[in-house]
Amino acid sequence: MAKKAERSSRARSLSRRLAMQALYQWQMTQQSSAELLNQYAQDEGYPEVDSEYFAEVLRGVTGDGEALDLALGELIDRPVAQLDPIEHAVLLIGVYELAHRTEVPFRVVINEGVELAKKFGATDGHKFVNAVLDRAARSMRAAEHAAATKTKTARA
Repeated sequence: MAKKAERSSRARSLSRRLAMQALYQWQMTQQSSAELLNQYAQDEGYPEVDSEYFAEVLRGVTGDGEALDLALGELIDRPVAQLDPIEHAVLLIGVYELAHRTEVPFRVVINEGVELAKKFGATDGHKFVNAVLDRAARSMRAAEHAAATKTKTARA
């Protein structure tokens, strides 16, 4: 069972990485989610990806991009249009997951976003991603965030 959970976790991480790449491309080309899904399904690493999760995130973000950008605009200190495309893609995934994938703990969403930003983003972009996703979690998952903070404080 641990192997399956490990594979599932790794597959989700790979899905997020591939979604970040596809969303970067989407920002540059405005290709449809169907075109991007077809293109990325040809990627040699695609069999390792949680393909359903990848498709859901890609379709969800491209379909709800304006609303997600409005939510992001409330969380950042600059216009969304000024965001680095990598950080923007990572933040879109994070905000989408916080809003629509409540079974994924907010700390996982933040950690995955930070790791993507460290690997693909600007030098200190991960710090910005961390702060924005933490603000989003406080707002979008207030009860979960408060419970986690209370538990952390009780252990200290």
